[in-house]
Amino acid sequence: MYFYNLIKEMASKKNIILFIDMDGVIAAYDIGKNPYDFLHKRPLTQNIANIKEVLDLENVEVRILSICREDSQIEDKNVWLDQYAPFFKKENRVIISRASKDWKTAKEIKTEFLTNYKTDKQIVLVDDDNDILKHIHQNYDNIIVLQDSELVD
Repeated sequence: MYFYNLIKEMASKKNIILFIDMDGVIAAYDIGKNPYDFLHKRPLTQNIANIKEVLDLENVEVRILSICREDSQIEDKNVWLDQYAPFFKKENRVIISRASKDWKTAKEIKTEFLTNYKTDKQIVLVDDDNDILKHIHQNYDNIIVLQDSELVD
């Protein structure tokens, strides 16, 4: 309920675009398994349910912003989303391969994407990567960052 109320409060002041990371936020990092086997990641069902609740709020768009290593993994992530979180429409999924971005870090890729995203809406990023969150928080006042733990009530 905390996440819902937080997003509702933000959306009462300004239209928002909520970018949700996948790995570690809605798909588990299963210890001992191949971290790049996106098709078999365990869904974090409570986080998915909490995100789904905000879909009906006025002035809120919800999108995926995820990074993978290889171009071929983009399709795997889309298949996973179709199975476990189909409410993320295909046109609202941004899945970027590091291979297609000259092997930049996830922090560099997400920062570049978000800072170049043209909108008059408030951008909010939910991520589990502290390096990404800290970098964006310290350098970009126009982007709100939320730790994935904000999804847990």
